[in-house]
Formats: sequence, structure tokens, C-alpha cells
Amino acid sequence: MGYDNITTSCFNMKHTIESAQPLTFHSDYDAANGILTYPKEDRIVTVRHSGDHEKGSLRVDRRDRKEVAGRFRLSDNMDKVYAYIETDAFMKGATARYPGMRLTLNDPWETTLCFILSQFNNVKRIRATTKSIINRFGPKIYSDGVLVGRGFPSTEVLQKRKVSDFVACGAGYRARYIKAAAEYCTENLDLESLRGKSYEDTKEELLTIPGVGSKVADCIALMGYGKLEAFPIDTWVKRTMERVYFGGRTKKEEAIRELAFEKWGRMAGYAQQYLFWHGRQQG
Repeated sequence: MGYDNITTSCFNMKHTIESAQPLTFHSDYDAANGILTYPKEDRIVTVRHSGDHEKGSLRVDRRDRKEVAGRFRLSDNMDKVYAYIETDAFMKGATARYPGMRLTLNDPWETTLCFILSQFNNVKRIRATTKSIINRFGPKIYSDGVLVGRGFPSTEVLQKRKVSDFVACGAGYRARYIKAAAEYCTENLDLESLRGKSYEDTKEELLTIPGVGSKVADCIALMGYGKLEAFPIDTWVKRTMERVYFGGRTKKEEAIRELAFEKWGRMAGYAQQYLFWHGRQQG
């Protein structure tokens, strides 16, 4: 066992963790000390961020170097990303306000469950429910014989639970979708098999999961599979797009998505994250 320091540039842990991505909902983040902890399979990953968004480092267990680099998409060249998405004053303002905010790349089932819970919900409740599901049904994680936490429960584990179990965790009406999605992804859809598919084919498959609509499917494609063409449209994104790009006029999602692809193309997912978070904070 040993530790590695991963050099970072254009990376801000706080903006990334707080911007309503899967890690927001089940990790523990000590902003004052720059320490993040989250479960990954049979262990707890601990990441300590030092420095600023321009130049810093992440101190991690050597075993977790690949996991952390992948989770935070550290290979993305953010200068190129910004050059691609800074198409106007609003987007330039968004990247200036949240420099170093990264998209994360997460386990597909973890992402699916988090975003099923996100529907007509807020971050505080999503986080409480996700943590409750993990604490009640996740596999126990030990270190040197001591229980240190619980991992994210698999579809196989959750399909055996009752709808009432998820209601007890605070899922509300979403409880039946969690149960149905866990059953479907265990028996009918291997989420890992979608990794090599195109964005369009991935989204088509995700839409067959009970409780997954267009917005959630795009969230899963973007943050569970890294499909940067995905452009999730929730209430905040819709309002912001209409206000900034359509003169305040109400538009259908098809028109909003068409404009997004026209403006940001293969980086639409990154543009969406900055639109969403900047627009929400302004709103």
C-alpha cells in the first residue's frame, strides 16, 4: 500500500462535486480540507485535493489512481473543451464562474439509480435517499477487519427488495421505478454491454428501462458512459436555453436540443453541465 500524487490542471473539486452529478448524491466531501470519500466496489476511495483550479494535485491510494483519473475525466483537455463551448457571452461567463468544473464518469447502474431518484426532486432529498439505500442494502466494506462503510448495491441485490423498502428510504413514488429498473437491468439489459455502442443506440436501450425518460437517459449516457453528445434537458436547462437563446420564448425540447447540437455538437454534454449549473445559480 502506498500513495500517489496526481497532478491536475483546470480542475476544481468543489465545483465538480456540488454540481448535481452522481458523486454529489452519495460521496462525502469535506470542502474545507479538500477531502472526498466514496465507495467503489470493495473499498472506500479517499481523495485529497490540494492547490487551486489552475494547478493542483490529488493524493490517492496507489490502487485508486486509475479509478480517480477516470472518474474525474482528468485526461480531458479543458482548454480545448472551453474553446469549443465558449460560443457566446453566457457560456464564457459560466466557465469563468466555475473554472475547472469537470464532468464525472460513473458506474452505469449507480448513475441510473441516482437519476431515477432525481426526477421532480432536489439535491438534499436525492442525497438522503441514495445514502439510505446504500446504508441499508449496500455490501459491507471492511478494512483490517473493521467495518468502514458500504458499497453501492447492485441490481441483483435491489431487485430482491420490496417497493416498500425504497419508500422507507425516502424514494416516494420513485420506489416502484427503482424496483422495476433493478429487475429489468438484472434480467433483460446488461448495462456493461452498452459501453461500446453509439450515443444514439445507448440512449435507445436506456429508454427501455422502467422509469427512464429522455432526460434521465441522457444523464446516464453522459455521466455513466461518457457520451459527450448527450444533452440532458431538465427544467433549469430548458428555462436557461429559452431565456438566453430564444428571447424568453417557450420552446419544445426538440428545438432546444437541435440548437444545442448546432452550437456545441460533440461537446454538448459539457456545455449542458455549465448551462445547468450557471443557469441554476443565477435562477
